[in-house]
Amino acid sequence: MLTFEQKQQIIETFPELTRKEVSMKRLNYHYEDSLYEKSVVVQHLHPNGNGFVYVEGIPGYETDDRGLINIREATEDELKKTIRDAIQALATEEAEVEEESIEELWMNEEGQKLTLLEEEGFFNIYHGYNLEEGFGDYQEAVDYLKEEKFKLSKG
Repeated sequence: MLTFEQKQQIIETFPELTRKEVSMKRLNYHYEDSLYEKSVVVQHLHPNGNGFVYVEGIPGYETDDRGLINIREATEDELKKTIRDAIQALATEEAEVEEESIEELWMNEEGQKLTLLEEEGFFNIYHGYNLEEGFGDYQEAVDYLKEEKFKLSKG
């Protein structure tokens, strides 16, 4: 698990975010150029490592009733991707966000590659052109890939 300081360093690599201190030594990070009333991207980053990112309406994320996901156990790559997605959603007209789909390359230590594609509301994993598995939820697909020892390819 990333420490509070590590998460803070990662978040602060996004120059478009503004840090605001809140109660109990927690931090919020706002995207001031948001096209929506909502501007908080990272909410209640706490010294114990807990915190949330606002990803309401972004495909591939299971949120709580406030549109937030918990980042306590997030890896550096997951945190960066989530924040990028959140900023993009707040900077994009709603119709454009819905048109975007997920396409990710995952690799294992043997160099095998799998592609995770969002297609018509499903998250399908392909080996080349062959369908390996299909899931109704992004997180299920990611969990499967991780169980199979695949990692999101940087790049």
